[in-house]
Order: sequence, then structure tokens, then C-alpha cells
Amino acid sequence: MNRNGEERFMRVALALGERGLGTTWPNPSVGCVLVREGRIIGRGWTQPGGRPHAEMEALARAGAAARGSTAYVTLEPCANPGHTPPCCRALAEAGVARVVAACIDPDPRVNGKGLAHLRSAGVDVQLGLLAREARRQHLGLYRRILEGRPMFALKLALSLDGRIATACGHSHWVSGERARMEAHRLRAQHDAILIGSGTALADDPELTCRLPGLFWASPVRILLDRRLRLPPQSKLALGAREVPLWLFTAPDPDPERCRQLEACGVEVIPTPEPFLDSVARRLGERGITRVLVEGGGGVAGALLRRGLVDRLHLVYAPIWLGGDARPAVGPLGLARVDEARRWRTVERLEMGEDLLITLEPEDEARCSPGS
Repeated sequence: MNRNGEERFMRVALALGERGLGTTWPNPSVGCVLVREGRIIGRGWTQPGGRPHAEMEALARAGAAARGSTAYVTLEPCANPGHTPPCCRALAEAGVARVVAACIDPDPRVNGKGLAHLRSAGVDVQLGLLAREARRQHLGLYRRILEGRPMFALKLALSLDGRIATACGHSHWVSGERARMEAHRLRAQHDAILIGSGTALADDPELTCRLPGLFWASPVRILLDRRLRLPPQSKLALGAREVPLWLFTAPDPDPERCRQLEACGVEVIPTPEPFLDSVARRLGERGITRVLVEGGGGVAGALLRRGLVDRLHLVYAPIWLGGDARPAVGPLGLARVDEARRWRTVERLEMGEDLLITLEPEDEARCSPGS
């Protein structure tokens, strides 16, 4: 098969993998298609909760037809046994003749072992097809395994002059309805959503996914609240038994305040300094791979200063709010323009009158087949 045909099938696998984003943590959301004689005979993606894996789903759909087929999979098949046999072994035993994997699984339990098992079983293996695209999709896994933290995507709805609210704090609504629906879709594709206490007090948000039929995909809510200011009667606290709320606060919070919030179902997590680094590490330890940040300018600036932002989703509305309005990003402490991190646009999408631009850091390491 020519390169274009191979890429077409891998893009189908990537589209399948996207379906599970936000629902499979701590496992990655993988896509897999089985192809025989130029026709897809089985397809699968990682199911909610991380099991079954994509390869097992595709094999189940293909049945006996899997023998002699080629598997296109967005991540190296796992080699570690769990509730089911490892996927590399299942593929070999099903008689799959060839496996095309986009990139290596960096988990030490896998990290080349899955491909090695396939080769030892006589399966032809190719690594690196659409590796860059696959690594973008699995960036949360790479961050958690290699750096001990999740990936952070910062989402901002802002005016043409980079403002998110008027001088008195009014922000409903900067963007239009289509852009707000896209924001809810982004929530469903992330394991967690994060804001600061200022946004929680000003807006009293629910932070759930309110697209029809997708409330079940509402991510874990994360609140950065060092002074433990969240009222027990807030929407976040009152909804904590339905959608988890993890509140990160200073190391010695007020015991009575903790008791009131914990009675609502809020998990209060005392966190040492450096605060943001500790929050990121603890989220990684809990298996979170993808965090959508919807906080105000203070949280945005703090994360950018720490170099923790991996992706930007900027929704520009065709309005001006002026120099007295609230900026999208707080102080960064830059003395020179050339100290600023540069970003590259990876997607532009018109949403009615608004424009969504997705950016990633220019200095992000390029994906290689073995990375």
C-alpha cells in the first residue's frame, strides 16, 4: 500500500482515539483500525475508564477476519498484563500480520516492549507513521509519564484587544453561542477543568459539560483556593457529590472551613509551596493527563510564568473592551520582548462571528518515531 493509503487509515485511527479523550484517564485514549485488502474490517477506541483497549475492541469487531490483516494504532500496543492479556499478545495470537504504530508508549511497563513482542512473534512492525499528530493527541500521557504532570490547555474568550471582562468584572458573554458550545466540547475532552478562587467567587460556575447527552463526560473540577474562600453554598461545593471537586489550598487550612466543605463532598487537598508545581505533580500522581484551564488572568499568568501551559485555545470576539478592562493574562515579569515564549498556530476555526485559534509552543520538541 502506498504512503497516502497508509496515512488515510492512521487518520481514521486518530479520529477514533479522539472519541475517548477525557474519559479514559489514567489510560491514554487510543484508536485502532484493522485493514485487510484495503478495507477496514475492525475498529476500536479505548472505552470509558480505560478498558477495554482500542486493539481489543477492534479485534472483537473483526473476529476471524483479523488473521492476515494490518493494524493501524495511534500508540504502541501495551505489553503489561492487566484485567485482560496485553494487546501486543492479543494481536499476535489473532494472526495480525502487520502492525503500524504511530509512536512509542513512554510508560516504563511498555516503552518498546510491545513492539518487541510483536516482532518476536513474527509480526511485521512499522513505527512513526503520523507520529507528530499522534504525539499531540497523547501529549497528556507523555507529560505525565516523563515529567510527572498533566498537560495544561489554557482556554480564553477575549476581545480583539486581549481583554476578558470589563473594568467592573462583567464578562457574560464575550464570545457567542457557538464558541460557548465549543468550550463545553473541550471540557468533555479533558480529564479535569481548573479555575482559581477569584473566578469561583465572581462567577459561581458549575464547570460541567452541558452539551446534550454529555453531562456524564463532565471532568473533575479543580479549584486553586489557597485561602479556602469557597463558600459551602456555592454551585461548585453543592455539586461535589455529583461531579468531583478537588480543592487545592495552603498547607494549614482552617479545620472548621475544611469540615464544612468536606461535608458537601469537596476533597480539600493541603498543598505545599511551590504551589503550582505541587498541584501539577499531585494531579499527575492521581492519573490526570489533560487539564483545561478556564481561570482568569491571574491563573493564566501564573501558569505561563511557570512554563506549564502546553496548548492555547483562544476565542477572539469582534469587540473592543479598552485599556481599562481586565487583561486576559496577568503579569509575566518580562524585561525584553525576546524573553517571551513564541507560539505557533496549529488550527483556526471560524465560529459564527468569533475566531478560535489553537496554538502550541514553537520550542516544543518535534516528535520522532521513537519518542
